[in-house]
Amino acid sequence: MANIYCDHEKEHALAVQRAKEDILMHEDVEKISRIFHMLADPSRLKIVLALMKGEMCVYHLTEVCDGTQSGVSHQLRILRDNKIVKAKRLGKNVEYSIADEHIREIVEMGKAHLLCNTAE
Repeated sequence: MANIYCDHEKEHALAVQRAKEDILMHEDVEKISRIFHMLADPSRLKIVLALMKGEMCVYHLTEVCDGTQSGVSHQLRILRDNKIVKAKRLGKNVEYSIADEHIREIVEMGKAHLLCNTAE
């Protein structure tokens, strides 16, 4: 019997089967969602973009991001708590950097997508 909702039942049924086999656990989907949520905030994304150019302290991040020290510090705490950035103390200063290359790759892919001419 033909599916009245879909003209490509065989092809889509195979895709559904493959998707069900590869679907992530709910907890893992939530973890990935949190990463995208962290990067979705413009203030946090600016910080990440700045740190992709090299380690910086709050003072210099404030300068790059045109923010206040308290605002940048607040966003850095959120990013650090979610393992997007890491911090290391150097004397009386704390320097921040990207936590790992996966974060860099995600942001670079987003930047590349800006230039993509996908058909609608």
